[in-house]
Amino acid sequence: MPEKFAKLTLKSEKSKIGVLLLNLGTPDATDYWSMRRYLKEFLWDKRVIETPRILWWFILNFIILTFRPNKSGALYKKIWDMEKDDSPLRLISLSQGKELQETLDKAGFEGEILVDVAMRYGNPSTADRLNALKNQGCNKILLAPLYPQYSAPTTASANDKAFDVLKTMRWQPAIRTLPPYFDHPLYIEALAKSVLAGIETSGFEPEVLVTSYHGMPQSYVDAGDPYFDQCHVTSSLLAKKLGWKKQRIVVAFQSRFGPEEWLKPYTDEILIALAKNGTKNIATISPAFSVDCLETLEEIAMEGRDDFLENGGEKFFYIPCLNDDEQAMKLIETLVRSELAGWIKDK
Repeated sequence: MPEKFAKLTLKSEKSKIGVLLLNLGTPDATDYWSMRRYLKEFLWDKRVIETPRILWWFILNFIILTFRPNKSGALYKKIWDMEKDDSPLRLISLSQGKELQETLDKAGFEGEILVDVAMRYGNPSTADRLNALKNQGCNKILLAPLYPQYSAPTTASANDKAFDVLKTMRWQPAIRTLPPYFDHPLYIEALAKSVLAGIETSGFEPEVLVTSYHGMPQSYVDAGDPYFDQCHVTSSLLAKKLGWKKQRIVVAFQSRFGPEEWLKPYTDEILIALAKNGTKNIATISPAFSVDCLETLEEIAMEGRDDFLENGGEKFFYIPCLNDDEQAMKLIETLVRSELAGWIKDK
């Protein structure tokens, strides 16, 4: 071997694996400028709004970002954790990361698998946490968007952001991405247990369970997005797991934005129609959200409740997201370890 090659050595350290839990995001505060920064990043995402850029730039900057930050800030104040001065979504997401790390450490992976949490919009940012994992020696990273049902504006956008960061790296880590888990047995079981726990907590048996999923423009589904079908599969499997007739579970879609037609039926219209048609007792759950946030705590648990009760309903109960409870963490650990198979030796 030539001497110049013989003298070359490569420093080798024990490789580490990173797990980056990804969620949508949250503003840093409820004031106008914090909300404006968050909304601008969110609503400028081409995966979220597919309107031609020049037209959308004008609408976003001269109309929406002028008026919407104050309105959205007022809504966030209703669900903000004032004691910790933070949003529920960020607090619970960080708790999920902490609990997953502790579980993997106890399973014998301490120092081998590093868990972190990032947001698609806002902080902690995907760029910051992905670089942090790389700098800690992770040469393999699992991107884990915690969206049970796949959609381009959520799962694909979260992965896009991470891939944008990878483009800037001279030495990229190997990457895997967590697939959707809308029909995973542990996910369906966790939802069913949360429904039963909700019934026990509320003290009444609901006539109807409204499964409210985040909406999207109908045109996105027409273009090939599988989200609509996956939502229906989840609700169908949930009914089967609970042993309920399918008619007892209603699929609806919330959070529509703008004049375009979105996935139907709309949750607010369903809640009003149920009340007016004589349904007295209902429960609601939002299976597309892994963590409680503005759309669940304010839009469903508060506004949805008002819509139902003000139109003749008598009892309304919102079933929280899986969040960081025992069933949720068992699910997340199982999903992560399954995707890491081949990278790790099971312990």
